[in-house]
Amino acid sequence: MRKATLVVVTDGLSEPSSTALLGERIADSVLARLRSEAHEVEVETVSLRGLAHGIADYMTMGFPSGEVGRALDTVRSADALIAVTPTFKAGYTGLFKSFWDLTDDDDLVGVPTVVAATGGTARHSLVIESSLRPLFAYLHADVVPTGVFAATDDFGADDSLQHRIDRAGAELADRIAWKLGGEHPGESDPVTAEPKPASPSLAGGNGLPPLKVTPFEDLLNG
Repeated sequence: MRKATLVVVTDGLSEPSSTALLGERIADSVLARLRSEAHEVEVETVSLRGLAHGIADYMTMGFPSGEVGRALDTVRSADALIAVTPTFKAGYTGLFKSFWDLTDDDDLVGVPTVVAATGGTARHSLVIESSLRPLFAYLHADVVPTGVFAATDDFGADDSLQHRIDRAGAELADRIAWKLGGEHPGESDPVTAEPKPASPSLAGGNGLPPLKVTPFEDLLNG
């Protein structure tokens, strides 16, 4: 069985970092679910904090240093991604955005991805929908439905953060398992585990009729 590579990209700017911790906890949740299903996964971490100078040099001079080049290659070879940023001024950090600006537009096409963020208070939680999801939609990543935001008070408070982590982790794990040859994500109901009914075919049967396309010349000729 092929081993999948899960890459965690974190932009924690302090040491220790709650942002890096959140990325680790999401990765642990993904691994626990996949290993329970006998799938092999290797986790690689890209910490942007140590790449700040190299990222700036690449953006201004047009070529990557060795470390930045290796980090970009790691992302390009990923079977799945976890991307985590602190929240600054109601959005992701400039360093986080700069790193993704260095990727090519087709590097993340179809790559299963969890987006996550940390912030001082829960009022920053909209960063997931207002900033992160649009960025990775532009990059054509397969972003899972559940994003994870963790305010400072969420760490060690109750199990609500872990619940969000496990939900996102399960969604990412299902996509990785499918890439490894398992069940397609969404084929089982996440609550009851019962198989979902098959979607109606668009080619006939009980679904929509086949789409008829009228050539443009015929429209001009009435």
